[in-house]
Amino acid sequence: MDNSSGVGVLDKAAIVLSALEAGPATLAQLVASTHLARPTAHRLAVALEHHRLVSRDMQGRFVLGPRLAELAAAAGEDRLLAAAGPVLGALRDHTGESAQLYRRQGDQRICVAAAEKQMGLRDSIPVGATLTMLAGSAAQILLAWEEPDRLHRGLQGAKFTATILSGVRRRGWAQSVGERELGVASVSAPVRGPSGRVIAAVSVSGPVERMSRQPGRLHAASVVAAANRLSDVLKKAEEA
Repeated sequence: MDNSSGVGVLDKAAIVLSALEAGPATLAQLVASTHLARPTAHRLAVALEHHRLVSRDMQGRFVLGPRLAELAAAAGEDRLLAAAGPVLGALRDHTGESAQLYRRQGDQRICVAAAEKQMGLRDSIPVGATLTMLAGSAAQILLAWEEPDRLHRGLQGAKFTATILSGVRRRGWAQSVGERELGVASVSAPVRGPSGRVIAAVSVSGPVERMSRQPGRLHAASVVAAANRLSDVLKKAEEA
């Protein structure tokens, strides 16, 4: 099958990206696997690095860059948000608390979907709200499975510790009590993309008086089930 598009430089760039799909590569390894001339392979890899489609690891080897993950996340955004409405609504109805879906954006997290309580205390987060990555159970979820260096950086100034995040990874959910806001408790669980990477966090939040000081005991199972439903939607969409 001819993989040529007729645009030579794009075809060669695609060959470089495909080669890096197998893992990190030195320039010599890139030349060997792509069969491109050394100057061409180097020029393309550096140009792709400029656009963050390629990056370098600690050893200076070429690796796939962060822009690819951002584009993949954007491609899955519509499917995730379409599924989030009914899932968050069911979670709210089951727990009696407001439910949210968060995604990380740099050093912050954004509420991209929510299901409010119909009446009573409105202590939930509006869609579009930008919150800190230094406190709260959703921040714990969005950081806990990061690469070690990003995790270490994310802990600087955080109200939670590496030990707490280790516990989050072990049990698969997080809880916080008065961590982000006094008097508010929350429980969160990870939504995973088809590759298994954590791409979002499902949460329920409410006053400590209702949620208690161990909110996970009340709501962890429901929050985890909701997050798993969203993960399944993304997985099935990928397989379709």
